[in-house]
Amino acid sequence: QVQLVESGGGLVQAGDSLRLSCAASGRTFSRNAMGWFRQAPGKDREFVAGINWSGASQDYRDSVKGRFSISRDNAKNTVFLQMNSLKPEDTAVYLCAAATHLSVTTRPYEYDYWGQGTQVTVSS
Repeated sequence: QVQLVESGGGLVQAGDSLRLSCAASGRTFSRNAMGWFRQAPGKDREFVAGINWSGASQDYRDSVKGRFSISRDNAKNTVFLQMNSLKPEDTAVYLCAAATHLSVTTRPYEYDYWGQGTQVTVSS
């Protein structure tokens, strides 16, 4: 059974940092791009960051550029999201996903495996 399990969320104050992890099991994703999305109550799911299969290429939504950093460890089948200078508007459930191909993509329909998510809450 293929699983993506996120961890590392929590309640923090504005300006703090968190590091999210996404551990994959059941198959290797070393030949798949990976991504992080988030969904706040009453809002659509939105792309946050993506990384290609090798880790050499990343993409971010504008509002997190310079604050968030995505990375991966293919040997451990794990993807990370380092989040610095957190803001209250970053509050959401953060979900990890595996894409159907090698290259970074911002499109949710190009991801076919999803985790259950981890809650990130940033207080002002």
